[in-house]
Amino acid sequence: MKKYIFPALAIAAMMVSCNNAAPKMDEQPAAADVQTTGMKIAYVEVDSLMTQYTFAKDYSVTLEKKSNNARNTLTQKGNQLQAAVNNFQQKLNNNGFQSREQAASVQNAIQRQQNDLQTLQARLESELANETAKFNEALRDSLNNFLKAYNKDKKYDIILSKAGDNILFADKKYDITQDVINGLNKRYKPAAKKDEKKADEKKDDKK
Repeated sequence: MKKYIFPALAIAAMMVSCNNAAPKMDEQPAAADVQTTGMKIAYVEVDSLMTQYTFAKDYSVTLEKKSNNARNTLTQKGNQLQAAVNNFQQKLNNNGFQSREQAASVQNAIQRQQNDLQTLQARLESELANETAKFNEALRDSLNNFLKAYNKDKKYDIILSKAGDNILFADKKYDITQDVINGLNKRYKPAAKKDEKKADEKKDDKK
């Protein structure tokens, strides 16, 4: 039986440490004073955003855990199925079944076990895909909402997303990536901290 193994998450593969000093939010990026043909342009490096935005890093850990749990579950179920198949084959070879009906019954049970494993695999795949889509949507909404507020003062005409080679060349003076990352991280409130805050508020109410 072919065991299913979840592919490594692309977002987790991008998790690398960054030791560069980050500028403060009140520091203006170089692109702020640059205009080309009357148009004010800036860009954001997506790879840097994914590796330095705390929300993206936190969520990637969650997705990686879900992927590992699913893989471990499928591996365990797959091993159990393989053991049942091996045991069936051994008994069949050694005439260990009292009748054809008994052998057929065991074989049917193994088939049901295999069907259940396939159903489980499909469900876990779907759950992981849905969770990944949920993350992508939340990340996009978070970035869009931040940029709307951020651009009220900066007043860029265009803010581009730079990922890989989709922009063949761009002068670093148009790069506002670190400024955006700093702003996003400043606004980000992890769910765990929110829960702790609610718990503290409840304790205060009881006093």
